[in-house]
Amino acid sequence: MRAHEIDYHIYGEEMQYVEIELDPQEVVVAEAGSFMMMENGIKMETIFGDGSQEQQQGVFGKLLSAGKRVLTGESLFMTAYQNQDMGKRKVSFASPYPGKIVPIDLQQFGGKFICQKDSFLCAAKGVSVGIEFSKKLGTGLFGGEGFIMQKIEGDGMAFVHSGGTLARKELKSGELLRVDTGCLVGFTKDVDYDIEFVGGIKNTIFGGEGIFFATLRGPGIVYIQSLPFTRLADRIIASAPKAGGSGREEGSLLGGLGRMLDGDNRF
Repeated sequence: MRAHEIDYHIYGEEMQYVEIELDPQEVVVAEAGSFMMMENGIKMETIFGDGSQEQQQGVFGKLLSAGKRVLTGESLFMTAYQNQDMGKRKVSFASPYPGKIVPIDLQQFGGKFICQKDSFLCAAKGVSVGIEFSKKLGTGLFGGEGFIMQKIEGDGMAFVHSGGTLARKELKSGELLRVDTGCLVGFTKDVDYDIEFVGGIKNTIFGGEGIFFATLRGPGIVYIQSLPFTRLADRIIASAPKAGGSGREEGSLLGGLGRMLDGDNRF
């Protein structure tokens, strides 16, 4: 099934959303919880799986599509938005946390893009969202994203999101890039992805950066995020007030002074 051709515009800087313009009868599919707003004339429908051609293959095809999504940690269901009006209509989807939305034109990337398993936001109907198994045991066990990554296939537009600021690296043939495993957003199909041990006792025990790098060897394009959601969540949890106590920095004199200055004088 050839993907629907959709037009789009991305708004914002650090809290972005993407606005999709649909021609009559065009459809965009999105992750549950990403919807922001839509114009009159667009019908919203919950579907089983990813909305690709497998939706036309009966019950077994639907179960297969949904099962692949469960393996990547996503919901069984996605939401399809179809323009049933006579003119163009718009629907918008927002990132779940601060960062950037990355438009992926699958035609330019050879019909396939591999990304971390929770980064998919939305895509034109006909784009398939499935699983990408690592070919190497070390990558599966220590890759940070687990044994399974997400693959997006087809010939249409798809959108993924990243945390913080986004870096785009274009690797030449044989060029090597080492990346923190959590900072990897995705890469094109020709990039060779593996895991490398940091090395050194001090680095391993006291480095605080994990004991493995993600190594990516060109040719191809790699997208990297400066603030993985897990890192942000860890910092928030570490700084949150504990039961019967205060936050990590609030036990010091400076912590108490800071609360006075910012108006937080609760007792």
